Amino acid sequence: MNCSGCSPIYPIEGQGTLYLRPVSPALLEALQTKGRHIEHSEEMLWFHVSDIQGLQDEIEEIIHMEKILSISLTIQLKSTADTLVHDHEGEWISLSMQHARIKHADIVSTILERQFSSYMQPIVDASESIIGFEFLLRPAEHGRAFSSYELFEVARETGLHSFLDRTARITAIEASARYLPRGVKRFVNFLPSSIYNPEYCLTHTFEAIERLALDPKDFVFEVVETEQIQQLSTLQHIFEVYRSRGMSVALDDVGAGYSTIELMNRLEPDFVKIDRSLIDHCDQDRMKQQKILNIVEVAKRFGGKVLAEGIERVEEFDFCRSVGIELAQGYYFGKPAAYPPDGPYSDPSYRAAR
Repeated sequence: MNCSGCSPIYPIEGQGTLYLRPVSPALLEALQTKGRHIEHSEEMLWFHVSDIQGLQDEIEEIIHMEKILSISLTIQLKSTADTLVHDHEGEWISLSMQHARIKHADIVSTILERQFSSYMQPIVDASESIIGFEFLLRPAEHGRAFSSYELFEVARETGLHSFLDRTARITAIEASARYLPRGVKRFVNFLPSSIYNPEYCLTHTFEAIERLALDPKDFVFEVVETEQIQQLSTLQHIFEVYRSRGMSVALDDVGAGYSTIELMNRLEPDFVKIDRSLIDHCDQDRMKQQKILNIVEVAKRFGGKVLAEGIERVEEFDFCRSVGIELAQGYYFGKPAAYPPDGPYSDPSYRAAR
């Protein structure tokens, strides 16, 4: 089985052949009037491009034609070095997606060349002992600077979000194997929209854990999604597949955006992460306190462990502990770092580096 999100993706070359489908007589005529040498079959048409700027100009012009002619085209690029120029089982994408890949060429290179690393932020229990780390995407040591938001937004626009999400998960798994002992939880983010078929799309993740001889019980895969989840049953199925492999699941940012208490109640995640907007100065805000209490109460009904995100003050931590929140994360305990802090994780007297 294969899908657009899992197909091999290659960098854009300076020279090559541009293929379009389906064939439209009006489009073929419009392209030929520009003096291009156009070849075509019943299924597609193609012509040579000599440089990136020329490719960008061609795509912009064809996008304009696409609108005028009211047709929907897909595009494929083959470099001149590709000897299989007539093998069209590769990636076909929309014109606008290909245009975005050229427009954001630097960020696309960052994604395709995996110029990023996984930083880890400590997660502590009520006694401040580190029980795990969340893995967060950051630029590589000598790579291009970026924000995670920017990287994933460009990935969505260019059709690379499945590739990026999968690669980021594997990067986090590999980092955890280098730095963490068995028994320490590893919270790894995933985008539900990047997983078309859990049994297939998560194969790379499960293979990485097996290849590195890691314990599946140490992994918690947490939903991070900026868009509303359209098919709840799909996400429930993803949770089932993770759990069938011995892993836990978490719902991030509960209490903000689309991560509502109702969604939490229906999904019943193993871990419930309360959004930092509710935690900020929660010790001084009665409305926030009531919302937090509601989340804790609902989580208790299905046995979910609650984690407070974004703690920066001891007063926030004290309030969260007082209402039965078991786990916490935030700058008060430690910022994301390339390496975990040295120290005996199981020692209750150990305090994470501030």
